[in-house]
Amino acid sequence: MYNQTISTLLNHRSIRKFKDQALSEEQIKLLVECAQAASTSSFTQSFSIIGVEDPLIKKQLREISGDQSYVEENGYFFVFVADQYRNQQIGEHIDTDTSVLDTTQRLIVALGDAAFAAQNMAVAAESMGLGICYIGSIQRDVKKTAELLQLPEFTFPVFGLAVGYPDQEPEKKPRLPFTSIFHKNVYRKGMSEDELKGYDQQIADYYHSRTGGNRDETWTGQIAQGLSAPARMALKPFLEKQHLGRR
Repeated sequence: MYNQTISTLLNHRSIRKFKDQALSEEQIKLLVECAQAASTSSFTQSFSIIGVEDPLIKKQLREISGDQSYVEENGYFFVFVADQYRNQQIGEHIDTDTSVLDTTQRLIVALGDAAFAAQNMAVAAESMGLGICYIGSIQRDVKKTAELLQLPEFTFPVFGLAVGYPDQEPEKKPRLPFTSIFHKNVYRKGMSEDELKGYDQQIADYYHSRTGGNRDETWTGQIAQGLSAPARMALKPFLEKQHLGRR
């Protein structure tokens, strides 16, 4: 039942320190081709990938992302873009109505396509012995990110993906228990307090080990902190400015 692909998936961990070794053009092309092989809603292929090679742009993306060093120091940095601009251009070229592109449904399609493609690339990279780290924090100043990447209307930078040769071997971060995630036939509303308490202890032990005792935090504590205040409130007006998800 187990095979190399499943082993790669189950052994995933985010890498936040990479060796000073760039990816080759062949590796970059192969990773992009793997991303393109992912499923796409109605074959619209509503995503684009920007390979960020300019050191100045990488440095600025690092600053936007809260000074995370691995945004700048990696083998290669990709940005996945939800992209309806291409479809808008096609519509103009064939002289057809493109007003559908500002609907929420089309935004969800583009976000899904970008995510499917990125995960294909992530798995491909790990199967090649590379490490990856998703960078959602490029959205912390989404307007500046879009300006740096010269993104046109009908596009949205979903996240970055740092790829490279790992220079660390972090522990695997425990996931929620199977029974907390998997529901049969219908959604099971009740949560198991015992499962949550056990998982909180696992996470606290994980952080304690990873930081040499400098971090003692539970999973439910992280969730509570995230619920304490809204974040990235500039995203909605940015999406509307980009003609995405307006209705």
